Amino acid sequence: MIHNGTNILDNLTSITLAKLLGAFFYYHPKNRQINSLIEGLLQVNQLANWPNQSLMDEQCQVLKDQINHPEIEYQFSLLFEGQGSMIAPPWGSVYLDQDKLLMGESQERYRAFLQHQGLTLNTGMNEPEDQFGLMLMAYAILLEKHQFQAAKQLLTEHLLSWAPAYLNSLKQNQISLFYQALAIIAEQYLQML
Repeated sequence: MIHNGTNILDNLTSITLAKLLGAFFYYHPKNRQINSLIEGLLQVNQLANWPNQSLMDEQCQVLKDQINHPEIEYQFSLLFEGQGSMIAPPWGSVYLDQDKLLMGESQERYRAFLQHQGLTLNTGMNEPEDQFGLMLMAYAILLEKHQFQAAKQLLTEHLLSWAPAYLNSLKQNQISLFYQALAIIAEQYLQML
């Protein structure tokens, strides 16, 4: 991506990071679909020229220390699936819509945007498309298809308007050190974009 005329991340790195982070924000770390991605996540500090390399090194160490935590699936469930009250709901409409509900107007606008781009997200689950991890994966798909203007539009109109508040809440969670670290890494990635 280009930022102020300077190449911050090359296209392939941006795609890789969006897919990798998106997967871990969407699937729990014991899910067989992302087993092959764990090594990449644990070495995410080596995938880009991060502005704050020491922070990234620290967060990768936290991920390594926490990936096999005996309650990591439960932590994921609390933070992403909604058991009880969610301290950091991962859906954009909760942050953007006046009533703070799922499936609100912002989600409908995002769904229309995806349809206009020819993207249908079929996860096999009946859920809103404006989930943070799904949005990162959609961003990666647009980059892969060389739909750079649409990728930029996804970021500016649909993701960056609420992602900082979401990631800040997730960073402050008292449930999981793993997801605190993941939020910090995602925040650094979005800042680089």
